[in-house]
This record gives sequence, C-alpha cells and structure tokens, in this order.
Amino acid sequence: MIVINARFLSQKTTGVQRYAIEISNRLPKHINGIKIIFVAPKGNLINRDKLPNCEIKQFGHFKGHLWEQTDLVHFLKKNNNPILINFGGIGPLFYKRKITYIHDLAFKYFPETFSYAFQKAYNKFVPISAKNSIKVITVSNYVKQDIEENLGINNVEVVYCAHTDQFQNLNLKREKIILAVSSLDPRKNFNRVIKAFTQLNSDYKLVFVGSKSKSFSSVNLDDVSDHKNIVFTGFLSDNELLELYNKASIFIYASIFEGFGIPPLEAQACGCPCIVSNKTSLPEIYKDSVEYCDPFKVESIKEKLNLLINNKELRESLKAKGFKNIDRFNWNLSANKLMSIIEKEID
Repeated sequence: MIVINARFLSQKTTGVQRYAIEISNRLPKHINGIKIIFVAPKGNLINRDKLPNCEIKQFGHFKGHLWEQTDLVHFLKKNNNPILINFGGIGPLFYKRKITYIHDLAFKYFPETFSYAFQKAYNKFVPISAKNSIKVITVSNYVKQDIEENLGINNVEVVYCAHTDQFQNLNLKREKIILAVSSLDPRKNFNRVIKAFTQLNSDYKLVFVGSKSKSFSSVNLDDVSDHKNIVFTGFLSDNELLELYNKASIFIYASIFEGFGIPPLEAQACGCPCIVSNKTSLPEIYKDSVEYCDPFKVESIKEKLNLLINNKELRESLKAKGFKNIDRFNWNLSANKLMSIIEKEID
C-alpha cells in the first residue's frame, strides 16, 4: 500500500491543507497496482467531506504531533513499512520510507512570528525529518534553493500549487474594495498595508479576510476600530470568499515571505487585478501579471494602491494578464508530477 498522512483532515483549511486536499482528490486509487490509503487520527475530521472518494482509515489513540510520532508509525510498521506521503508539518521523524513536503522555511527566518513551541519544534525537527526522507517536495524553485542551501539536502523536487476551480470570474459589478486574504500572521504585513491605506485620499474600503492561527504569535495590528473603511471579516467560507474576490476592484498581497502564495492566484482567477510583494517566491509565481510593491516600505504600498485606484486601464490590463498567468498552474499537472515521483520510488 501507499499511505497518505491525512492528519490535515483534522485541521482548519489554510494553504497547506488546501494543497493536500486538492492533490489528494486527483490521485488515483492505485499507483502501479498499489493501493492508496489515507490514515488519520480518530475523532472529528472537519475536512472529511472534502475527500468524498478517498478511502480513509482512522487509527490510534493520540492527536496532533504525538499521533504522527506514535500511532502513525505503529500503523506503518504493522503494514510492512509502506511508502508514506506527508503533505505538511513535521511528519514521523525517523520513518525513512517517506516523501516529505516542506512548503517553506519561514519558521527559520521569522521565529518571532510563530508561537514559541511551534518555532522551536519546527527548527529542531524539520531538518531531521527531511534528512530521513527519500524525497523532499516543495512548492517553488525559491524554496527548493532555500532548502538545499540551509538544510544541505539535494533530493528536492518542485510541485507547484494552483487555484481551486471554484474560484472563477462571475462578472459581478466591481465595488470600491481593496481586498486582502490570508491568516492574521505578522509576515502578511497587515500593519504596513493599513498605514498605507490610511494615507490615501480615497473612498475605497480595505477588507481583510482571515483568522488568527494558534501557531502564530499575537498580531499587533494598529488600532483601527474607529476607521469606518477598514473591515476585518474573520474566516469566510469559499462561497463567501468567491463573492468578495468578484466584487473587489484591487487585491493586495504585501507579504514579507511566501513559499508560493495562493491567494493572488485565486484573485486572478476571479478577474481581480493584484498588487503583490516583490520578495521571496512571488516574482517567480506572478512574473509580469501583477504590480509589485516593496513590502517593507509603506510609501511603495501606498504608491501602488494609488496607481490602481486611479488607472482603470491598468486594472483591465492586469486582469487580462492574470487570466493568462493562472494557466501556468494546474492541480491536475501537479498531481501527475507527484504520481511520477511516487512511481519512481516504488519501482
């Protein structure tokens, strides 16, 4: 058998979980005649319905990291040490017949933006798990180079992300909305976006979509409770988010650090022109289809916001370029690439 660590089904959906769900739904039931089984902890799997056609076995007694290091390993040993696909997190540290995903090394560069326990665990254990893997997969060439240089690993492959098919252009009337979508993580740079927005002479609204993760340290957002044109929605369903992507006139993603960065792809699929940070992996993913800002300079963010607010022709141009850019990324292609990697390892 081929085992997929399905702990992600018990977690709230952010980028890592969405990636795992999209790829999993496109994998066949067998690869080279070998059956694929999803193994998850017992208890409530909040994303169970997102894998309707996959065989899921709940096993063990524990939760979280402890489940991965004990119950999951026990299951693997009981079943003759099959190949394991680990889509995110640390995974079983010393199990060597595994393919491990590392989406980025943000925990290394920005330890202060994670909870103390999270960043300590990841800095200590991710390198161990990676070195005990037959293959490491990541989501951009930027992160591949980062892993090779910092972890001393040369068995790294890139399998890109994509946008979910649900996100598409509905041809709704655009409103005066600047939209930002992500978890409320300090690396997403909301404070500078807010400062830039408050310096604009504009009747646009700035709408933030996302919820705080317990893995991140507290986000010290400026006090904007009295600013009538700044809105925090909290977590939204995909249907609610789809509508906002289609109503917004501008999407802003001034992130300081990204391994890939899915939300601008979702915005582009919905026909919303984007302003994106010029750092880390983002220029690799978005090329000339967006306007770039320096995320460390409030003036740069302000300048780009002003540019798109006042230039309808540019917004239309970026909309067209966005539609072309999303064609470079496809979940089916990514699933096929993962399958080819697995096939080589089970031959």
